[in-house]
Amino acid sequence: MAIHRARGIVLLLLSMVVYGCAFDFFNISGAIYVEKEVSHNISGSAQGLFMTMVNGVGVYVGAIASRHVVDYFTANGVKDWNNIWLSFAAYTLILLVIFVFVFQYKHVATEMKERQL
Repeated sequence: MAIHRARGIVLLLLSMVVYGCAFDFFNISGAIYVEKEVSHNISGSAQGLFMTMVNGVGVYVGAIASRHVVDYFTANGVKDWNNIWLSFAAYTLILLVIFVFVFQYKHVATEMKERQL
């Protein structure tokens, strides 16, 4: 029993590390993208809008959606955590595939030099 409990704690801590890295990467890459794509005079407003959509509206919508997923996989007060996490993993995989095919950013090195001046 103690081994299973210790294993669960280790997996929980590892999931926090992975989530933290993913969260930081998403926020930093999003901020860099917004900074590169908008004009300098509105970059502050664009950064604020990005953070509001991600950390405000996105969190609210995500909490509601995840509640429905958990409720769907709950029967007689017992949660089927395997299917709950598999559904979240499938959703993430679908978003990854969509992102790979839809996001086609073309970096032009000369634009960066002009912006720094």
